[in-house]
Amino acid sequence: MDGDAEGVWSPDIEQSFQEALAIYPPCGRRKIILSDEGKMYGRNELIARYIKLRTGKTRTRKQVSSHIQVLARKKVREYQAGIKVSSHLQVLARRKSREIQSKLKAMNLDQASKDKALQNMAALSSAQIVSPSMIKNHLPPLSPAPYQPTRFWPAPISVQPGPSQEMVLDVNPGRTPGPICTSHVIKPFVQPPYSALPGPVQQPIPAYEPLAPPPAPSATAVPVWQDRTIASSKLRMLEYSAFMEVQRDPDNYSKHLFVHIGQTNPSYSDPLLEAVEIRQIYDKFPEKKGGLKELYEKGPQNAFFLVKFWADLNSSGMLDGPGSFYGVSSQYSSMENMTITVSTKVCSFGKQVVEKVETEYARLEGGKYVYRIHRSPMCEYMINFIHKLKHLPEKYMMNSVLENFTILQVVTNRDTQETLLCIAFVFEVSSSEHGAQYHVYRLIKD
Repeated sequence: MDGDAEGVWSPDIEQSFQEALAIYPPCGRRKIILSDEGKMYGRNELIARYIKLRTGKTRTRKQVSSHIQVLARKKVREYQAGIKVSSHLQVLARRKSREIQSKLKAMNLDQASKDKALQNMAALSSAQIVSPSMIKNHLPPLSPAPYQPTRFWPAPISVQPGPSQEMVLDVNPGRTPGPICTSHVIKPFVQPPYSALPGPVQQPIPAYEPLAPPPAPSATAVPVWQDRTIASSKLRMLEYSAFMEVQRDPDNYSKHLFVHIGQTNPSYSDPLLEAVEIRQIYDKFPEKKGGLKELYEKGPQNAFFLVKFWADLNSSGMLDGPGSFYGVSSQYSSMENMTITVSTKVCSFGKQVVEKVETEYARLEGGKYVYRIHRSPMCEYMINFIHKLKHLPEKYMMNSVLENFTILQVVTNRDTQETLLCIAFVFEVSSSEHGAQYHVYRLIKD
C-alpha cells in the first residue's frame, strides 16, 4: 500500500504529524528520555507516539520515516522550481537590458543622460527590469519600437517564497498531549489572504455629469448607517473592544485595547462598504452545521460582515500579573424590542476551539433599544493565546500564527432564531504607532 495514501496520512493524522515535527526537532542518532516515563525514544518513535496519543491511531516508526522522506523530496522539488524561476528572470532581465541599451544608443540624448539612465538600470533587480512600470519610472521615455503585432513586453513573473517556517504555539503549557489538542503547528501561508484586501477605490466622475446631492434621510427607505457600518436591517453594532485592565491603586486602572471598533456617525455622502466574496473565507471557519456557509445561505445576507483587525499587542507600559483583567465589551442598537443571543466562536485552523454564548435584554434609550455586554470576562484559552502570542520574538511570527486564528460572532433573536448579525473577524499585528486599527467589509456571494 502507498505510504502516503489517504488511509495512512488522513488529515487528522497529518495535522498531528506536523505538530510533532515542530515539537521534536531533529536529533540525529541520539535518543530522547521522557521524564514521566523514563524511556528512551528516537525522534521518529516520539512522532509515532504523539500521533497515537492525539488520534488514537497507530503509525510505525518506519511509516513516519518514509513520510518524512516523501515530504523532504517534495520540498526539494519546490526549491528547485524556485531556482528555475529565478534563473528565468535573470535571462529575461539580460535580454531586456540589451534592448534598452540599443534604444538608448539610437536616441538623440547627450552622453550624460545616457550614462545616468544606464546607472539607474544597473541599480534595478531582475524582477524590476522585466517590469514595464518600473522601467517607466526609472528611465527616460524610450522611442517606440517598430510595430510587431505578435510581440509585447513580457508580463512580470511572480516568484514563489521559499520553504515556510514552522513554530508551535502551546496555549496550555504543561499539559500532556491528549485527545484535546492544546498545541498547534503554525505554517505561514504562501500568500496571506487578508493582508492584501482591497482599499477604497474612488470611481472617476465625468466633468460634464455633476454629482447629485445626497438624498435627505426622509427621502430614502434605507437608514444612513446601513451599508456603511456593521448593521443589518434590524441590528447595528455600535462598539466592540477587547482589552486588558491593570489596577494601579485602589481608585485607578490602566486599560490597554487589543482591538477596538468605536462609535461613528455616518452620513449619506460616505462611501458604501467594500465587498469581499464570502467563499474566500469559508475554510477559515467551521463548515459543519451552524457554520458560516450554512448561516449565509439561510440569510439574511445583508447581515454578514468581515472585519480585519490590526491588533495592538504592545502593552509593555503595563505590568501584566495575577490581578490583570482581560475582557470584551460590545454594544448594539435596534428599533425593535427583542432579546438577543450573542455567540462568539474562537477558531483555529478553521475548527471551533471554544464558544461563548451570552444573552442580553433591551434598554430603551433615546427612542431606540440598546444592548450592552459590558466587561465580559475573556476565556482562559484566549488569555493564554494572547500571552503566547506576545512572547513570540518577531512580528512576522505573530502574523503567521494569526493567519490560522479567526473569530466568528453570530447575533440572533433569541425567540425567533433569526440571524441579526454575523461578523467574521480576522487578525494581524498592528505596526502603527496609533494602536489598534480595523477595516470593515460586506460579505457577498457572486
